[in-house]
Amino acid sequence: QVQLVESGGGLVQPGGSLRLSCATSADTLGYYTIGWFRQAPGKEREGVSCVSVLSGNAYYSDAAKGRFTISRDNAKNTVSLQMDHLKPEHKAVYYCATPQIMGYGCYESTIPSAEYDHWGQGTEVTVSS
Repeated sequence: QVQLVESGGGLVQPGGSLRLSCATSADTLGYYTIGWFRQAPGKEREGVSCVSVLSGNAYYSDAAKGRFTISRDNAKNTVSLQMDHLKPEHKAVYYCATPQIMGYGCYESTIPSAEYDHWGQGTEVTVSS
C-alpha cells in the first residue's frame, strides 16, 4: 500500500516562503518518481515539479522554475518542495503523488498527472497579506 502524506502548508504573506514535505516509504522513494502538483480553486490539477527515480533529475513547470526547488531526503523518506517568493496566485492545494509504473510521470517537458496513480491528501497553501 503506497502512502503519501503532505505537510507544511499554511498561510504566508506575499513574497514569503513555505517548505512542503511529502513523507512516504523507503520502497516508494526508491522505485518510483515523486511529483508535486497543485490545484487552484476552479482550475484543473497541474504538475509543479518532479524528481525522476531513473535519472535523479528534477523538472519544473515553467511557472515553478526559478521559484520552487524540489529535493529528496532518502534518510527521512521525504521529498520536499521549497517555495520562495510566493504570490497570491500560488494559492492552491498542493499534492504529492507517485506513478504505479517505474519511470513514468517525470519528463523535462511535462509532468502529466494522468500517469500518477497514488495521491496524498493534499496540503493547502494560501498567500495573502
